[in-house]
Amino acid sequence: MDKNLPKTYAPKEFEDRIYQTWEDSGAFHADVNSEKTPYTIVMPPPNITGQLHMGHALDHTIQDVLTRWKRMAGFDALWLPGTDHASIATEVRVADKLRVEEGITKEELGREEFLKRAWAWKETYGGKITEQCRKLGDSCDWKRERFTMDEGCNRAVTEFFVQLYEKGMIYKGNRIINWCPSCGTSLSDAEVEHDDKKGKYYYIRYPGSDGGPGLVVATSRPETMFGDVAVAVNPDDARYRDLIGKTVILPLIDREIPVIADPYPDMEKGTGAVKITPAHDPNDFEVGCRHDLPSPSCIEEDATMNDLAGKYSGLDRYACRKAWIADLDAAGFLEKIEEMVIPIGECYRCHDVVEPMLSEQWFVHMDELAKPAIAAVEKGEVRFVPARFEKIYLHWLEEIRDWCISRQLWWGHRIPAYYCQDCGEMTVARKQPDVCPACRSSQIVQDEDVLDTWFSSALWTFSTLGWPERTEDLARYHPTDVLVTGYDIIFFWVVRMVFSAYAMMDEEPFRYVYVHGLVRDGDGRKMSKSLGNGVDPLEIIDQYGADALRFMLSTGISPGNDLRFTMDRLESCRNFANKLWNASRFVIMNLNEGGDSTLYAPGAPLPDELTLADRWILDRIRQAVIEATANMEKFELALAGQKVYELIWNEYCDWYIELVKTRLYGDDEADKERVRRILVRGLREMLSLLHPFMPFITEEIWSHLPGSDMLLIRAAWPKAEALPADPAATRQMELAMDIIRSIRNIRAEAEAQPSQKLRVLLVAETAVLNNIRLCETHIRDLGNVVDIHYLNDKTEVPEAVMTGVVDQVEIFVPLDDLIDFKAEAVRLEKESGRLSGEINRLGIKLANTAFTSKAPAAVVQAERDKLDKYQEMLDKVAERLLLVRQKLENETRSDI
Repeated sequence: MDKNLPKTYAPKEFEDRIYQTWEDSGAFHADVNSEKTPYTIVMPPPNITGQLHMGHALDHTIQDVLTRWKRMAGFDALWLPGTDHASIATEVRVADKLRVEEGITKEELGREEFLKRAWAWKETYGGKITEQCRKLGDSCDWKRERFTMDEGCNRAVTEFFVQLYEKGMIYKGNRIINWCPSCGTSLSDAEVEHDDKKGKYYYIRYPGSDGGPGLVVATSRPETMFGDVAVAVNPDDARYRDLIGKTVILPLIDREIPVIADPYPDMEKGTGAVKITPAHDPNDFEVGCRHDLPSPSCIEEDATMNDLAGKYSGLDRYACRKAWIADLDAAGFLEKIEEMVIPIGECYRCHDVVEPMLSEQWFVHMDELAKPAIAAVEKGEVRFVPARFEKIYLHWLEEIRDWCISRQLWWGHRIPAYYCQDCGEMTVARKQPDVCPACRSSQIVQDEDVLDTWFSSALWTFSTLGWPERTEDLARYHPTDVLVTGYDIIFFWVVRMVFSAYAMMDEEPFRYVYVHGLVRDGDGRKMSKSLGNGVDPLEIIDQYGADALRFMLSTGISPGNDLRFTMDRLESCRNFANKLWNASRFVIMNLNEGGDSTLYAPGAPLPDELTLADRWILDRIRQAVIEATANMEKFELALAGQKVYELIWNEYCDWYIELVKTRLYGDDEADKERVRRILVRGLREMLSLLHPFMPFITEEIWSHLPGSDMLLIRAAWPKAEALPADPAATRQMELAMDIIRSIRNIRAEAEAQPSQKLRVLLVAETAVLNNIRLCETHIRDLGNVVDIHYLNDKTEVPEAVMTGVVDQVEIFVPLDDLIDFKAEAVRLEKESGRLSGEINRLGIKLANTAFTSKAPAAVVQAERDKLDKYQEMLDKVAERLLLVRQKLENETRSDI
């Protein structure tokens, strides 16, 4: 390998090569026999249908930062990767492919052949996202990669189902479920997205059977009236007390239904009378159960009306609504229509409006399962970062309903329930029985439905480690340490993982849940295809490198909050990588090629003699190690990354390298070698601190440093105690740096050239001045100062000076050193003329009533603000010009 880095930072030239080196060397592999303390993260499995999007990039970057840090900190770190079969999404993709390419439906193809196509899809596309993970730098243990439908996970899912069934926690029954007409399957409550949308309440009169006026019902879904079996009123509602026990007529349908008393109706909402349709509303279903009412259904699974709807049969639910309301209005039963904001439930996949529907499905009893999951958070066994998400988690569990786990799909874990075709006996078993246990028939068929995708994902922390077998991996790496996830799937996944782990493992699945937000665009909008504001992370990696993207994501987010993606921030992170690259090239370029490489190796001893600048930078690195480590322990990744950024950019590159250049270019060979050793030691420490965030560039630079006999990924996380503490040196250097900054500011304000030599007068107490004297060389070199005068008071300070003030020190620079007064007078006169012209122009414009009366007020005000600004600028120029002219007059007199 060449001694130095290439001149230009080009991540495409080395990122793939470095990743292959890591993987080939086994750097990602966790050792079950290691004596190190285990540290485990399981990757939230991305869908096999998916492609790495910016949300994945954020999620994976956070996990990788934590894993790399813990690995360097001496842990046996396991980041276990895998992918999810994604029942609905994959089935839709494969079915679409069949329709487009072969012109057939999945039903025409048949279940067995369709599943072959689905597995072929998985083989073709399932590995794409894992290759994209490699592009991002994910240091996963790929030898342990899992798939939610692999043999082991499939066995775990079956075992979980059977055990819950045997404990009476899984049952099959008719209940109201969420049905997606487009996907053609049931959905759990967590898979329904609720949104408030503009809708209508239809006030419809149900006349009394006795010829009386009856009552008026308000409903947002009049198409379900064909399934009405009663009207409920609150027993405390005096308006309807006389109607309780009587019957009313379903308008136009002419079917009598009873008026019942039930506490469910809210007397303040609508008319206080509620139509009861048990087959199409979960609350109505509960009312129906209490009153032993029938549950006729009027809507089919494809959201069309059935024969119960009479002449409207076959119409789509919304077409029926329109026609039905028109007919009710014509017959005089429609009292009024009221515009309202109505909560609408939509499928989380296709966003079609969900239809509550009575259906025979498989359910999990949640009451008992929820209790240990609630206790886990209340007792601190599972902690959320940030803690505010614990309330959301607990609220969801405390309000949880039984979980519908069956899906009317083919791709997924098939429910392990078997039916005898001769006697109808149902058997739930780990394997398909050969004969019926009731009648000994061999005519056995398996349940057609598959399980909810989240049923298998709920087992992810322990199924991936070998459960239900008691494997070495399971014993060593479970419970896991951290789950990294977005706040949008706390209900989908986190809740279920916790109660499943307690049910099967009797322990928490993870100790911490790190909750991050969403990646939004620069305007704060969620990235989506419909808005066209999505950013492909692979394109970003191709253009800027993975490290720039990772650093932007990891330092731009705080736990629980969203991140705004902007190209400016990405460019800034790329600039940071470039700065580090160039600084590293400078260091390597100045090393003694024939020197002892062991002096530059990791852990090499520091030189015996250290200058103030050396002691300062080592103390700053030590402090950065302390602070960054503390931040990482608290999951404050952004603060840790920012601390390392400031150390590298501000202190090492902008100050220390500049401070030691005169020593590097000097004649003292022993001192030059000391500088080289400190430069390399500092660079190694900083590369180690930065590695979890920007692994590629740090590994590449590390490999070019003499004495690097191991990969950086295997190196140790820096230890503060290995570096000398010297707060006194830091205080001295910070004072010198403040003085240099002040001199530079004075120079910039005076518009003096950087090359112009200056004299400086420093006024302070003697003790402070003595400290400054120790840094005089640095002030002279970096402030371009030719002479420094140390004063205890201002009596010797000339009148014509520019001033600056830092802690306990006043700084004075004579104007003679800063300004060419003749040239400055010419420049100021020219500027005065320009400003006077602008003021005159604006004065004429604002005096013109045609402009001020017709132009928008904001435009007029903007012109007045410009006038005020120019006048203020002119006043300052005039003041400066007066001072310059006085100085020129004084010089003329002194010449005479």
